[in-house]
Amino acid sequence: MTPRDIWTIRSAPDAARARTLLARLTADADVPSVERARFLADFTARLRQSLGTGGADVLLDIPAPDTDVADPDTDFPAPDTDVADPDADVADLDVDGRMRIVVRSHGRPPWRYTMPCHAPVPRPRTGPADLTAQDLADALLAEDEHTATLLTRLTEQDDLVRFHREELHQTNQGVLALHAELETAAEAQDALLDAERAARADAEKARRLLTFLADASAAVTASLDPGDIVRRLPELLIPDYADQADIWLFDDEFDGGEAPRGGDRPAAAVAAARSGRPQHAAPHPGGLPGVDDLPPSVLSPDRPLLCIPLTAPRLLGVLTLTAPGLRFDPDTAVMLMELAGRWAVALDHARRYEQHRDVAEALQRAQLTELPTTDGLRLAARYLPATHGLNIGGDWYDAFVQPDGSVLAVIGDVTGHGLNAAVMMGQLRTALRAYAVEDDSPARILTRLHRMLCHLQPTLYATALVARFRPGDATLVWAAAGHPPAVVRAPDATVRVLDAKPGIMLGVPVPFTYEDHTLPLPPGSTVALYTDGLVERRAHGIDPGIERLGQAMAELSSADLENLDACADALLKPLLHDSERDDDVCLLLCRTLPDAPGTAP
Repeated sequence: MTPRDIWTIRSAPDAARARTLLARLTADADVPSVERARFLADFTARLRQSLGTGGADVLLDIPAPDTDVADPDTDFPAPDTDVADPDADVADLDVDGRMRIVVRSHGRPPWRYTMPCHAPVPRPRTGPADLTAQDLADALLAEDEHTATLLTRLTEQDDLVRFHREELHQTNQGVLALHAELETAAEAQDALLDAERAARADAEKARRLLTFLADASAAVTASLDPGDIVRRLPELLIPDYADQADIWLFDDEFDGGEAPRGGDRPAAAVAAARSGRPQHAAPHPGGLPGVDDLPPSVLSPDRPLLCIPLTAPRLLGVLTLTAPGLRFDPDTAVMLMELAGRWAVALDHARRYEQHRDVAEALQRAQLTELPTTDGLRLAARYLPATHGLNIGGDWYDAFVQPDGSVLAVIGDVTGHGLNAAVMMGQLRTALRAYAVEDDSPARILTRLHRMLCHLQPTLYATALVARFRPGDATLVWAAAGHPPAVVRAPDATVRVLDAKPGIMLGVPVPFTYEDHTLPLPPGSTVALYTDGLVERRAHGIDPGIERLGQAMAELSSADLENLDACADALLKPLLHDSERDDDVCLLLCRTLPDAPGTAP
């Protein structure tokens, strides 16, 4: 059990004596000065309030001397200022080694305060009423000493607060500096990100322009038709890179250094034609690299114009583009000028190719023989130039009558194409006719032609097949030099391929003697001589084409064969309908008449 005292407070002197006694007890209990001062100030305020309501009773509960004292490091509680139940009995206070003070005012709830006892506290032998004036004076002096201690503690705390405030200020300064550095770093990072985005955008734009340039270049160079090339350019540029595209081709408008008049063309287009430099016509300078700026065009006052000379290397014309927006982008303008140059080169090549092709085809057709008309033998021939590429001039056919009345039918193909092949074809045709005057053997003619070609043109090769039809002889004599085999249709519609092993190509640098082959040829038989362009396809080879030719010949009736020219057309149609004809084609049909008399060798 702990001793308890109850003090009755009815006046200010009672309150002063009670405070003095509690100050002494808390000092004896070694209560920390700050906690002790806080308690005494609060206690005095409570007593002052209670005096206005008729006083108060103070209960003092002191632990017994054998009760464990509180550990100041682990058992120091906060002031218990909770309002307790006003009806709670004072005797219900627990005994746990703490000093408890309860103030019960009249008409107010009790106020409790608990303090740890860090030293044994002797029970006071007297109450507040027993204190003398000397005791009060001593208490007052003791309070001055206590106040001095508090001031010292407060000075220490103030110094500590000042130190922490300075430390906090330094920390704040560091935080502000760090924040400024982070903000600077963030701004630098944003600038780098913006620069990276701009670089990526420029790279993507350059990639897009280069991709378009490559695709457009491939599109305009894929064709050798000048009209197709002219049509494709506006389709490629409108509407992404130009609102309108006008191609002004000079053709024969001017000669030499005389500039074209221009007609209703924009002044910028005429200036581009005369100067050979790109011109930009707009209300404001375009700042386009390598482009001269001119005032806006009367024909397009609201939209900028870009007029690009078409040079390859001679000046072909001017390309006039109307901007798709308010201005031309400099990078896009550079791409457009590059594309215009490539387009001009493609157009110039197509025109040259067309001219070269026309000349080669004209030369080829000029050298093809007019077929002779003889008794007992009908002839029909077809020549078709290639529809793709410059594959013209290598194939030829010929037929002529020998002094003894026999007819030599010749089909051949010179390697290479174009003018050179056409010229060499003419030379071979002439040489073959010259050799045939002295000898009518197809094999010996080819042998001499082979020697001549090896001597005069060691890098040129040719294939050929020579067939001889002699009056009075129902035998076909032929020899081949690397040429596709002839196909023979008998009067009963059976078909045979003359697939005897041919000799080597003409001109191969190897000594070679060709051999004659013979075949009985009853009247009414039809022999087809042809070049590889008729039967050869890159995806299937030559054998399927020869088989198709034989089937087409077998399907011809005797009535059809009465018109040999119509038969030639009928044979070409099924063989070439699915072909792009990237090689020229020769077909020579030779038909012995059924009523022709037999001939002897």
